[in-house]
Amino acid sequence: MKFTLPVVIALLCFFVFNPVLAQDQIDFDESGYESVLKRSQLEKKPIFYMLYATWCTHCNKMKSEVFTDTLVINYLKKRFIVAAQDAEKGEGLAFKKKFGIRFYPTFLFLDEQGRELYSTSGEFTSSNFITEANNALTPEKQLPYLEQQFLADLSNGDKCLAYLTALNKGRDRKLLSPVAQKYLSTQSEAQLVSATNWKIIANGVTDPQSREFQYVLSHQKEFEAVASPKRVQRKIENIVVELLTSALEQKDTVSYSKKRLIAKTIQTAKNDSLVNSFDMQMAEGTKNWKKYKEITEQSVEKYYAKDARTLKEVAGNYFKYISDSNALTNAIRWAKLANAIAENYDNQLLIARLYQKNRNKKEAIQYATAAKNRNASVGFSTKEADELLDQLNSK
Repeated sequence: MKFTLPVVIALLCFFVFNPVLAQDQIDFDESGYESVLKRSQLEKKPIFYMLYATWCTHCNKMKSEVFTDTLVINYLKKRFIVAAQDAEKGEGLAFKKKFGIRFYPTFLFLDEQGRELYSTSGEFTSSNFITEANNALTPEKQLPYLEQQFLADLSNGDKCLAYLTALNKGRDRKLLSPVAQKYLSTQSEAQLVSATNWKIIANGVTDPQSREFQYVLSHQKEFEAVASPKRVQRKIENIVVELLTSALEQKDTVSYSKKRLIAKTIQTAKNDSLVNSFDMQMAEGTKNWKKYKEITEQSVEKYYAKDARTLKEVAGNYFKYISDSNALTNAIRWAKLANAIAENYDNQLLIARLYQKNRNKKEAIQYATAAKNRNASVGFSTKEADELLDQLNSK
């Protein structure tokens, strides 16, 4: 086929001024783990695996911006078998479980036998990504080397911390716990309070009933001195969150009840409100509105009197799912507290709807009118308030 000169010029311009099309592209191998492993052994290259989710904006941004960068493309293609896997289906589920993946994207670097060399997660610039990939090729920064160094000297806190730090890059913290426990078992209680040991406890201890965590609870001031009050408090909160989250996500009420008993042994005011928040979420997630009502009646004003978002959420759930008149009276009070903190159209409209549900037409009209006037004064839509007022005035 022959092209005229204008056509040739147009084609050249098209590819010159469309760099994504003109440059080489990374062809991620998604043929499956066994196929990728065979390629690695045949080509004698380690494997770079991108684990992603289709809905993950960070994954898509890495694909469209970093993995279209010529420097990154050339770097990876020269040094690695470049593969990818959707972590939420097929073999990706096994990857997710085996490597304790919590965040997307996660990048795994494996040797020719499938042994993990290095991993990291998150969104990177091109230069930072190449730095991470270089780490994966540096023996002293690879997991097998760091593990070997640690196992050869179990009582060495620096070696334990170096290994934990390399492991703890977007990974489920429970997979770090055995490493931390091997080291901590070499430490007496008197030795636990140190800057290094605090970092190991903070990163590797997940059992709230463990000797080390219980020692933190009983010696908070000493640990605050080598870390900070904020870090110690964050650890206490995180260990409760990690304990209860899986049961909450699975809506497993039996497991949740058992783990909740353990969480409640941590005697701090902050922990009481944290566990209460989980209690509300579990009741809401399982649609146990009787339990939800019982929990919120006892705790909303105790823990959330200055939290406008929670006050509004709870009052909104009462409007949707609870019809008891006394309960609705409580919900109106909470919605008013939220409105006093952050007076706005949504809060006023919620109060009006609660009054309507509780058969108080006069107050419902008052708050619906206030909501309408607020939005009208700044030129915003008053549609919902108008519709509610039409309902109220037609009766």
